[in-house]
This record gives sequence, structure tokens and C-alpha cells, in this order.
Amino acid sequence: MTRFAAAESTERRSLYVDAITAHRERESAFLTVEADEKALEANGETPSERGPDTGESDGSTDPGVPWVQFGDGTINLDCTDEELEALKRLLKSFPAFKIDDLIRPEEAEGVNVRISAKADANRIAQFIDRLFLEVYDLPAAFRVWVVDI
Repeated sequence: MTRFAAAESTERRSLYVDAITAHRERESAFLTVEADEKALEANGETPSERGPDTGESDGSTDPGVPWVQFGDGTINLDCTDEELEALKRLLKSFPAFKIDDLIRPEEAEGVNVRISAKADANRIAQFIDRLFLEVYDLPAAFRVWVVDI
């Protein structure tokens, strides 16, 4: 992989596909993509205001910044209860994707969600991009970073 960030929807989806391909070729445990902190500022938020840290992330560099992990056919993310409702609405457009587990740690607000994503890299990339836009309510031109492969 030579690119690690993208800001336009088509470029982001291409970046996700490249990251998934690299992850699979390297047989790594997971990959992590993270929204640029400036995307939150565009919404008038700071990372600490955005939402909970459930303590479940293996790859997040800043728990207040929206992140998504993918590994072994599973998408992993943290979200608030409100974001969880938006996620459930989004999943209606992706019938092959199902919530496998909801973890609500006592020591943190929010929920860690694990979603089975038995699909090709392009469909997973579409889901991840819409997740950032519709669940985390980021602006259309937000930048995303691949922070771990």
C-alpha cells in the first residue's frame, strides 16, 4: 500500500479496498481506519465530546475520533446509543451484514459493536464509508486515515 489517507468518497472507498487487500495479503489480525479529527471540527465537535471510549479498541489512536476495525470477516466499532440506532438503520441496506455482538462495558458509556461482514472488499468499503457518513454523521468530504494494517 502506498496511500494512507483519502478525503473524497470514491477515493475513500478505493482506500478501504486497498487496505482490506493489504490486510488479507499480510494476514494481519485487523486493520483500522480512523476519521481525521478535522472532520469533527467541521461538525463543531472535539474528539472528547464525540462519544465514549468503551475500552475495546485494539487499534484506535484517539478514542474520541470515530474509528472502524476490520478483521477475519468482522467489523468492529464503538458508538453511542444514538449512533447504534443509526447503525441498525444502515444495516437494512446491507442484508449480508449482521450484528454479532454488543458489548456494554460498565466502566464506559456507549457500546462496542461487532458486525459479521461476509462480503467482498468493495461491499465492505461501501459499508464503511456509509457508516462514517450516516452513523458518525461526518461531512461528505471528511478525510480518513488507515492507521493500522
